[in-house]
Amino acid sequence: MKLDKGVIIENIKTLFYALIIAVIIRSVLIQPFYIPSSSMEPTLLVGDRLFVTKYSYGYSKHSFPFSPPILNKRIFFNEPKRGDVIVFKTPADNRTDYIKRLIGLPGDRIQFIDSNLYLNNSELMKSRIPNKSKIYCGNRTIDVFKFEEQLPNGKKFHSVYLKDYSYQNSDVFIVPDDHYFFLGDNRDCSKDSRYLSSVGYVHKDNLVGKAQFIFFSSDKKIGNFLSFWKWHKSIRFNRTFSKIN
Repeated sequence: MKLDKGVIIENIKTLFYALIIAVIIRSVLIQPFYIPSSSMEPTLLVGDRLFVTKYSYGYSKHSFPFSPPILNKRIFFNEPKRGDVIVFKTPADNRTDYIKRLIGLPGDRIQFIDSNLYLNNSELMKSRIPNKSKIYCGNRTIDVFKFEEQLPNGKKFHSVYLKDYSYQNSDVFIVPDDHYFFLGDNRDCSKDSRYLSSVGYVHKDNLVGKAQFIFFSSDKKIGNFLSFWKWHKSIRFNRTFSKIN
């Protein structure tokens, strides 16, 4: 059977155009992410797959695959809002993706006093709520108190703290210009802006995008995708297409 050279060329062109379109969508519009850690429980669980909008805060070199040096600053910048759940590149290597909640804006003063979070010398409002779900730290189940916290702009979300309040007091964190301060909702099981040597303050150019909604979620502790006979237990149907608060 003789192959038609024209057909081969057209197929290659089609694949090339499809690749270009996929890169454009991933860079400019939305990008899927997988949650590998428990640092954002109970908001995000290990096994959640979510979409992040790349256009929410404008674009920098980190908006593109492999962070090519094609932009020396952020363009079309939109200021993120306090309480947004954001994917960013860690300042330590400008390569690793982290996802945390935005707590501090430029110029803010942040401190933990007696395990309570203070923002600009005012304690964040929080009320304890019943916790009926398991909360993890890695592979360990941890004993926590669950709260509804409220930020000054009215944004409410759920956070958890170990019952022995292992992280009680801190120095004052003063957020520099053009930087942001992030915390994980699983407060005693999160490497975030409190740890200056590994994460610290995040420059606005390191923002990748805003987490919008979960499109699929599965519990790998029960079974992987190939274990189809366990799908009815492993797939978290109640989280599918749920908006991220």
